[in-house]
Amino acid sequence: MENNVYSDYRSPLSTRYASKEMRYNFSEQKKFSTWRKLWVYLAKAEMKLGLSITQEQIKEMEMHIDDIDFDAAAKEEKATRHDVMAHVHVFSKQCPKAAPIIHLGATSCYVGDNTDLLLLRDGFEILLPKLAKVIENLSKFAKEHASLPTLGFTHLQPAQLTTVGKRASLWLHDLLMDERAIVRAKNDLKFRGVKGTTGTQASFLQLFDGDSEKVKQLDALVTQMAGFEKHYSVTGQTYSRKVDVECLNVLSSLGSTVHKICTDIRLLANMKELEEPFEKTQIGSSAMPYKRNPMRSERCCSIARHLMTLFNNTLQTASVQWMERTLDDSANRRITLSEAFLSADVVLITLQNITEGLVVYPKVIAKHVAQELPFMCSENIIMAMVKAGGDRQVCHEKIRVLSQEAGAQVKQHGLDNDLIERIKKDPYFAPILGAIDDLLNPSTFVGRAPEQVHEFIKEEVQPVLDKYKSRMNESVELNI
Repeated sequence: MENNVYSDYRSPLSTRYASKEMRYNFSEQKKFSTWRKLWVYLAKAEMKLGLSITQEQIKEMEMHIDDIDFDAAAKEEKATRHDVMAHVHVFSKQCPKAAPIIHLGATSCYVGDNTDLLLLRDGFEILLPKLAKVIENLSKFAKEHASLPTLGFTHLQPAQLTTVGKRASLWLHDLLMDERAIVRAKNDLKFRGVKGTTGTQASFLQLFDGDSEKVKQLDALVTQMAGFEKHYSVTGQTYSRKVDVECLNVLSSLGSTVHKICTDIRLLANMKELEEPFEKTQIGSSAMPYKRNPMRSERCCSIARHLMTLFNNTLQTASVQWMERTLDDSANRRITLSEAFLSADVVLITLQNITEGLVVYPKVIAKHVAQELPFMCSENIIMAMVKAGGDRQVCHEKIRVLSQEAGAQVKQHGLDNDLIERIKKDPYFAPILGAIDDLLNPSTFVGRAPEQVHEFIKEEVQPVLDKYKSRMNESVELNI
């Protein structure tokens, strides 16, 4: 078989969906160049604290941070069955002067775990502006349609009217919760730091002749060089895998939000009230040319489901970390962490594209409202009759009977709802005949929904958007 890029498995997350910056964040290049940076930080800190390391050795290491010989590393790993030592050997060959002090006193998790924490932090930084852009798009949409009456649904049955903008504000509310949770998870991240084989720092205590204070300073210096304010005070060989649980919890929660939003869009598209962007040359179906399938929303739901399942994986991994660590977390985390961030990246990119071009069909919405409103206005009619001197119980019974008749027309014969016509023809309702049309104005049924939308965006949404003003992308194009 010909050996080319198409003869090997490639994840759709990287080849088809995710962004270039998120793909790079979990790339081999970033991972292993970060290992080398961490070895430089360690050497610099050890030199500063008095170990016999020279500036020349540091400079030699810094010159080779990015020029990684991946083929040589693969050969070394095949021989040693140890990825960290393979890269230590390759790096040492490139830096012969620094070779004796590379990885000095450290264990594999010094580079492995600290790199993972850097990638988690940077992954959150990539996601947050994208989430903010979705929030901005939906806030504009909500304001534009804040007063447009539409059927509300409970139990997926027509209920009291709301507005298109108010429904979008419900989506926004959940996205704000996700933004808050992701920021909290990012800010809660600490550096593993310099902890040694089982987390006791014994090897570093030996290097510094039992000087505990210097070991503490070493931990603090490397943490600072890596761009973290704090490191975990205690670890085993690894940082607690509960950290991964917290990180993927917020991403899976984001997945549930996106799934709910896009499910709503798909349902509304079925009703022809709302439509996601549809390009001029886009094909909805290979067999049915007229179709305009909500494929972007379907993609979001599909990948969001995958994202939601990954959280359970981290729970199981954290639960089986025997004593100070066990290696059965390693292969699992290589897949789970990257896929969670890539999946979150995909759904946010796609949702941004959707929310940039949502199309509303007010006439279809008004038609659906008109079909159901007669049933919903019965209480208004009863109150108007009471004010005109009628008996509430008598009026209620009159409308109940007429409603059953109109309902039969709709359900059994497929005809339009003619309840209002029946009420107008009934002599009992003559005292309010001139007011009935006003009682049917949909805008009088939406309560404070328009005000709620504008208040919510001003008081809760805008302060969040202000944090990301300079970091939001204007628009995105989907790869496929």
